[in-house]
Amino acid sequence: MSRLLGGTLERVCKAVLLLCLLHFLVAVILYFDVYAQHLAFFSRFSVRGPARALHPAASSSTNCSRPNATAPSSGLPEAPSARPGPTAPVLPPCPDSPPGLVGRLLIEFTSPMPLERVQRENPGVLLGGRYTPPDCTPAQTVAVIIPFRHREHHLRYWLHYLHPILRRQRLRYGIYVINQHGEDTFNRAKLLNVGFLEALKEDATYNCFIFSDVDLVPMDDRNLYRCGDQPRHFAIAMDKFGFRLPYAGYFGGVSGLNKSQFLRINGFPNEYWGWGGEDDDIFNRISLAGMKISRPDIRIGRYRMIKHDRDKHNEPNPQRFTKIQNTKLTMKRDGIGSVRYQVLEVSRQPLFTNITVDIGRPPSWPPRG
Repeated sequence: MSRLLGGTLERVCKAVLLLCLLHFLVAVILYFDVYAQHLAFFSRFSVRGPARALHPAASSSTNCSRPNATAPSSGLPEAPSARPGPTAPVLPPCPDSPPGLVGRLLIEFTSPMPLERVQRENPGVLLGGRYTPPDCTPAQTVAVIIPFRHREHHLRYWLHYLHPILRRQRLRYGIYVINQHGEDTFNRAKLLNVGFLEALKEDATYNCFIFSDVDLVPMDDRNLYRCGDQPRHFAIAMDKFGFRLPYAGYFGGVSGLNKSQFLRINGFPNEYWGWGGEDDDIFNRISLAGMKISRPDIRIGRYRMIKHDRDKHNEPNPQRFTKIQNTKLTMKRDGIGSVRYQVLEVSRQPLFTNITVDIGRPPSWPPRG
């Protein structure tokens, strides 16, 4: 009996020992398995961390090169990101023939014309005389440049008529009044050079430049203030000339050149002090540069001039005829590349930008006779 009991106890002990051994083996296997998993877990961080630094797009921070991206997180709790709003619609190109044009206009200069009235009539014009059509994208950005001094009465009428005309023509434009400081002899062409440079300083996208006297108003809004493949003369039929060109080479009043055309002729001459001659010099420059002048149909190229007394400081230049004959010699040295002036004030008014400049004094002319 005792032998049977001893044998049973021995088998039980062996079985317990086998179970303990089995448990130990299972524990060892599980230990190494968990260790391997932990090792793989930490090695994943040590390998992928630098990759994320080199490739921000793969990380949790936002790629700031995207249009709607935000800056990387500073470590503070982030607010819920807002959904991007609706994108602005793409406007179609403005038509070559704007549909809202009126045609022939009734132009008169007898009614009182305060600037407050002109401002009320043009609510879409921004500070500085800037305007962009709300319903289409113009092909050009137009700077209208006016040489000016002591003509406030004329300017009010010009703004009254021209702002509505230019808006109906679907132009993106700005108005620049270049005011000559002081009482020395007037220099129209030099002021136009200044206007070209100063307009580009304000907006480098200007690619069309309209040069207009302040006392000339078009009588037809189909005379589009745009630039073309050739320099354009707009005021081809003024009332003071009986609505016809005074002579074939006339290029005065209102003209337009794109940026490359203007630079090609070295801009306008700076040495025509006093009345007359600079427009003929400009005509010669255009011919010498191998370009031709384009003009509108005479039926839509009519202009009315606001009557005024001649400025005593704008007397005829006694040397203008000699200068006109020498355009070929002076064109390269006298122009946009040699203009010298000092800006005294830039004032952005509701309907135009006024730029007052000191352009120097004219040379002393020898007495005639």
